[in-house]
Amino acid sequence: MRETTRTFRRWLLPLVLSGAYPCAIALASSREALDSLDLGYRRMYSLDFEGAERIFATWQQERPEDPRGSVSEAADLLFSELHRLGILEAQFFVDDDTFTERGSRKPDPHVKVRFDAALERSEDLAHKRLAFEPENKDALFALALASGLRADYLSLIEARNLAALSPTKRANEWAEKLLRADPDYADAYLATGLSKYIIGSTPAPIRWVLRIGGYTGDRKEGMRELELTAEKGRLLAPFARLLLAMVYLRQKDTVHARQMLERLQEEFPENPLYAREIARIAAGKV
Repeated sequence: MRETTRTFRRWLLPLVLSGAYPCAIALASSREALDSLDLGYRRMYSLDFEGAERIFATWQQERPEDPRGSVSEAADLLFSELHRLGILEAQFFVDDDTFTERGSRKPDPHVKVRFDAALERSEDLAHKRLAFEPENKDALFALALASGLRADYLSLIEARNLAALSPTKRANEWAEKLLRADPDYADAYLATGLSKYIIGSTPAPIRWVLRIGGYTGDRKEGMRELELTAEKGRLLAPFARLLLAMVYLRQKDTVHARQMLERLQEEFPENPLYAREIARIAAGKV
């Protein structure tokens, strides 16, 4: 029984990543100028959290009815806390024992209060927008991202894995609604793709238990959807590349993992995490 529980946790824990979400942005097309929301995510993903916070605050002042401003603020708060606690290292997700021991880290209660408030503002704005425009893509994206961020906090910081399943499922549901409204909204495939990959990779008995809760999986389809976000996404493309790198590392495919990390290092040279992971691969430490 103890071994079954351990196996269940080992496969369940990465599932909460399927909300997605927290913290990445792709360069816009060369034909488009980066707007302030994109620039905020770039600062955040370069670990300049204060710079990102200022940009997201300005965004909210200029667009008070847009739910993406508040949810982006929440993403920045979560990402900064994950960085402070040492949870952004790829090895944290690749090593099951390290992941399981994350509960010993102490979160900042003030950050949690601000994080929850930002999520609530975003969700309130999104629901108001959907009330008169049921297929509004910005509102659906904000709700998918907000649910994913909430799941990430519960699992990655508070180590409340079962509690994280409900918001993870909601994130997938909002992402599916977004994709029905716009099949080309590539960022939404991050939530659906990772969930399919994780569940499709679990042992059959655990996969059966998860399906009772409404989760279905297909490993090959999950990888395809992650790749869609990695290649065509806007706000979440680099995060999809990071997740793909983690998947490759878990599969001992260091060649493709390194390719993903090198793309991220080139795009975000201010962030030292990628160079560190590339060095670990070169030294044979993964």
